[in-house]
Amino acid sequence: MNERIMNPEKDLALIKKGALELIGQDELLEKLNAYYRTGKPLTIKLGLDPSAPDIHLGHTVVLRKIRQFQTLGHKALLIIGDFTGRIGDPTGKNKLRKQLTEKEVLENADTYKKQLLKILDPEKTTICFNSEWLDNISLKDMIEFMSKQSLLRMLERDSFKKRMESQEAIFLHELLYPMLQGLDSLETEADVEIGGMDQKFNILMGRDMQAKEGMDKQAALFMPIIEGLDGQMKMSKSLGNYVGIDEAPEVMFEKIMTIPDDLIEKYFLLLTDLTTVEIQDLVDGMENGDLHPKAVKMKLAETIVGQYHPLEDALKAKERFVRVMSQGQVPKELPNLTVDPNASILEVMLKAGFSTSKSEARRLVQQKGVKINGKIVESIDLDEFHKGDILQVGKKKFVELSS
Repeated sequence: MNERIMNPEKDLALIKKGALELIGQDELLEKLNAYYRTGKPLTIKLGLDPSAPDIHLGHTVVLRKIRQFQTLGHKALLIIGDFTGRIGDPTGKNKLRKQLTEKEVLENADTYKKQLLKILDPEKTTICFNSEWLDNISLKDMIEFMSKQSLLRMLERDSFKKRMESQEAIFLHELLYPMLQGLDSLETEADVEIGGMDQKFNILMGRDMQAKEGMDKQAALFMPIIEGLDGQMKMSKSLGNYVGIDEAPEVMFEKIMTIPDDLIEKYFLLLTDLTTVEIQDLVDGMENGDLHPKAVKMKLAETIVGQYHPLEDALKAKERFVRVMSQGQVPKELPNLTVDPNASILEVMLKAGFSTSKSEARRLVQQKGVKINGKIVESIDLDEFHKGDILQVGKKKFVELSS
């Protein structure tokens, strides 16, 4: 059992941090009290769509919330929808979802597993596939479950309404999806299910089905959907506005530095462990002019990168950004040039192809058109270079040096 001091109300406050809505709050508080009495942890359920294998910061909003439950002593149950993936979740879709093959589902799920444990506590995490029970459900049982749901309710969901209005087809198997997700909650006896607001219909179906089977109803916790780097659309790999948790530290850092200033507070709240008081201090500092948004954004980038990579790598990514990126429009991908560490600046410019002769190179230096790591080269006598130095000539010519 969790050794923390018994305080269900404090636990509930942490659980609600950053959430948009909690349905079944009183029931959840009762479950938390029961946990302290019995020592039996709650089962926190998350269903995962296996259609895309890579996890980005948008996915981590719910994963980090589950990690908070784990710090309170509870266990995570991650259900990879290999069975339901064959149908495809119709949520938010105006057209029929592509059905995945078993091979595609398993390949994506394998990648998921490796990335999930960067965030969650392996000792308190169980990963399973819903085909384990849905493959074995009988037609008789399915008809029994279907008899307790109305077609009218199924058609209430927005995506189906929109398709009916535009006369797009709704296929019968799509109506089964919310029920199948609900059956996951029945099978696992979930205490809490977490998801984005786009999953509200599906998650409440599980709560409804549990009640109709005489079980304790799962609480439904809904987290915000976080905008991507463009500040407008939901973070998505297909839109290119994402930050992947497996991306290189410097790539993550540079991407986070591009978010609009009005997203800084939301990213801190949903993507870091800073307290609400710490976050408010940063927001107040920006509003009263004590803190520049760029400096706060750098703290955000360093914090997030440090959660998925060693802190040393996060600090190096920050140093690189300060040294190079903040000094000008440096491309994200730079060519690499191996040079003698004691070569002259004129020789390096020639080798890089940034000048056709030493006399031209000398003239460019004298005209202050040459920079190393964002600083103007003042003398043609410069003859010491280090691995990682960035040579810039003019506004558009860049190369990273190595020895």
